[in-house]
This record gives sequence, C-alpha cells and structure tokens, in this order.
Amino acid sequence: MRRATVRDLRYHFPLIEQALREGQEIQIAKRSRVIARLVPEPPTVAPQLPDYAAMLKETYGDKAPKVTGAELVRQERDEGY
Repeated sequence: MRRATVRDLRYHFPLIEQALREGQEIQIAKRSRVIARLVPEPPTVAPQLPDYAAMLKETYGDKAPKVTGAELVRQERDEGY
C-alpha cells in the first residue's frame, strides 16, 4: 500500500493514477494522518450475448423455417395490423 499527500494528488496525479492502474491501493494523508483511501476499480467484464444460432437450432432442429422473420413482418404490415 502506497501513501500520498493531498499535495501529491494536486501536483503528481499522473504518478498516482499509474499506481492505481497497476492495482495498488493508495492512502491519502494530510498532516501525517490518513484521511482517505483510493482503491482501484475492478476491471469490468463485457456481458456475453446469447448464442442465437444455438437457440434456433434447439427450437427448430435441422428444419429450416419456411418463412423468414422479415417476411412475416412484411405480411403483417401489408395486412394492416
């Protein structure tokens, strides 16, 4: 754990930011007393999209649908729904 002063935050922030990016926790001190802690944000994980191809295969098997979704939408619009 690293220690920095309020003055360090003001004048040497790029160094503190780099330490945070490396995963270090930093204690912020004022007049030799710790007043705060800076903790790096955990990395975010992008959500995985569902496997639509597998879902279609599970639903329809090897049978291909006779009408595509786009064609169904076109038919409904032409009918005035």
